[in-house]
Amino acid sequence: MQHNAPTGGHVSGAPVRGERVDAVIVGSGASGGWAAKRLAEAGLRVVVLEAGRARTDDDNREHIPAHTLTYRGRSKTPLAKTHPRQAESYACDEWNADWHVNDLTEPYTDPEPFPWVGRIRLVGGRTNVWGRQSYRFSDADFKAASFDGAGVDWPLAYRDLEPYYDIVERYVGVSGAKEAHPLLPDGVFQPPMAMGCAERAFADRVKARFDRTFTIGRTANLTAPLNGRAPCHYCGPCQRGCTTHSYFNSAFTTIPDAVATGRCTLITDAMARRVLVDRASGRASGVEYIDRHTHAVHEIRARAVILCAQMFESVRLLFNSRTPDAPNGLANSSGQLGRHLMVHVTEAGASAEFPEFPGRPSVGGPDRPNGILGIRFRNVPGGAPSQGFLRGYGYQGEGHVPAHTGAPGFGRPFMEAVRAAGPAVVRLQGFGECLAYDDNVCEIDPSMVDAWGIPALRIRMSLHDNERRMTEDMAAAAAEMLEAAGGRQVKTFVTPRWASHEVGCARMGTDPAASVLTPFQQAHDVPNLLVMDGSGFPSSGWSNPTLTIMALAVRSCDHLLERMRVGDA
Repeated sequence: MQHNAPTGGHVSGAPVRGERVDAVIVGSGASGGWAAKRLAEAGLRVVVLEAGRARTDDDNREHIPAHTLTYRGRSKTPLAKTHPRQAESYACDEWNADWHVNDLTEPYTDPEPFPWVGRIRLVGGRTNVWGRQSYRFSDADFKAASFDGAGVDWPLAYRDLEPYYDIVERYVGVSGAKEAHPLLPDGVFQPPMAMGCAERAFADRVKARFDRTFTIGRTANLTAPLNGRAPCHYCGPCQRGCTTHSYFNSAFTTIPDAVATGRCTLITDAMARRVLVDRASGRASGVEYIDRHTHAVHEIRARAVILCAQMFESVRLLFNSRTPDAPNGLANSSGQLGRHLMVHVTEAGASAEFPEFPGRPSVGGPDRPNGILGIRFRNVPGGAPSQGFLRGYGYQGEGHVPAHTGAPGFGRPFMEAVRAAGPAVVRLQGFGECLAYDDNVCEIDPSMVDAWGIPALRIRMSLHDNERRMTEDMAAAAAEMLEAAGGRQVKTFVTPRWASHEVGCARMGTDPAASVLTPFQQAHDVPNLLVMDGSGFPSSGWSNPTLTIMALAVRSCDHLLERMRVGDA
C-alpha cells in the first residue's frame, strides 16, 4: 500500500498509533528499497517513511524537448531562487528541479563550500538521478589500512560480501565486461555496451604500453530485458527519468516489489525527526515523523528501526535523537558519530584529440548513457608505492566527436558549423579515494533548523595534501597516456571538487569503543537500530559506492531476519 497526503490531513491506511510493525525503514532509495523488498518478501510487516512525494510515470521527462520548456533548458539562473545549491549539480535542471529539495526550506551550513547535491524528495531518492556506475570493492579496498597503515580496515572481506553482490547484480541488471582484474572483481553482467572506435584504440594502446586496463563502464542500464523492464534505448539523459524503466531506480523495482507483498506500507511526505527509544530497555521503539504538508506529528512503532536516508540524513537523525542517556547523539558512546566524512575527489584529468577517428557530431542521435572506466593502477598491493600520496584513483571518461556549439553565425551557416566534421576527443576524469580524517565531519548546526523545526547539519569538509597530490597525478598520468596513445592537443585540468559519493560518519567495526556499527550495520549501543546506507563505510574505496551499499543492505537484512527468527531482535 502506498499512502501520501498531498494536501495535508491524515495519512490514510498507515498503521495507527499503537500498532507495532516488524520494521520501520527511513528512506526509499538504493538501500531502503532493498531493505523493504528483502524483509517484506520474507514475511515481515514493514513501513517505509519517505520524505518526498510519490513518483509516477508522469515524472519521466527524458523525452520532453527543450523547446517546450519555459527557459528552453538553457539556463539554471531561474532555479537559483529556490535551488541555489542543488542547481550546482548537472543532475538538477529545468526538467527535474522539482524533484530536488528546496534549499531554503531544507538548508545546511558549510564553513568551507561543500556541494551536498542530489538531495531528492521523490520515492526512489538518489536512484532517480544517480550515475549508475556499479563496481564491486575488492580486498584492496576492504583491507586498505593493512596495506598502507592509514585509517582502519573494514570488519569484513570480499568473500563475505561476494554472494550479496551476486544477488544485487542479478536483480538490478548491470551491463559490463569481465576483465579478471584483482582490483575490480568481475560480477554477474548483462552484455556490455560497445566502446567507440577512439575509446577502443586508446584502451588497446594503453594496455600495450602501460599494462593498464580501460574497459566499458559497468552500469545499471539494461542491455537485455529483465523482469519486465526493457533494454536501454540510448536516449541519454537518465537523470530525467526513464519511461522504459531501463536503468535501476528503486521506485521502478524494489519498492513496488515490497508493496506488492501486501506487507509493506509506503508513507510519503514523511519528514523523520527522531528515533524513539525505550529508556528502560535502551532499545529503539520506532520513529517520529512530521507530515511535510500539515506539520502534524506521527509515530511508527516497530521491533527494528532501519535508517537508509542517505548518509548525511541518517547521521543527522542520530544526532537529533539524543536522549538523557545519549546526550551526544544516539548510538554515539564511541564519539565516532559524524567523524571521518569521506567523499571521492574528482575534476582532474586530461583530454586529447584523435584525428585518425574523424566524424560528425551526433545531434539528436543515439546517446550511450555510459562511459569508459580506467581501473586503479597507483599504490596497487604488491606494487611500487606512488610518490606523494596514499591509495589511488580510477578514471571515468568517454570518446566522442563534440558538437561545435560555440561556432559563430546564425541560421543555416551556424547549424552547418555546429555539425561540422572533426576529430574524436577522448576525455579522462579521475575519481580518487579520500582518506578518513578526524577533521572532516558533519554535526548539528546549533543555530539553524529546517522548515519543520528539525535542526540542520553543518558540514566541515576540506581537501588535504594527500588528495591535492592525487589530483595532480590524475592530470599528469591522463596526459601521459593520451599522448602515448596518439592523442593530439592534450589539455590537462585540475580543479578539484567533491563527487556526490558521501560515505562514513558512522563507521562499522568490531570494537564498540572505536566504531558506531557492527559488521552487520547494527548500532553497538542500540542493537535493534541499523544504518544501511553509506554511513558505515570505514574507508571510501576508489570506485563508486552504491553497489556495495546495496549488497551490504541485503547482507544485513538477512542477518536481521535470522536474529528475529531466534528471538534476538
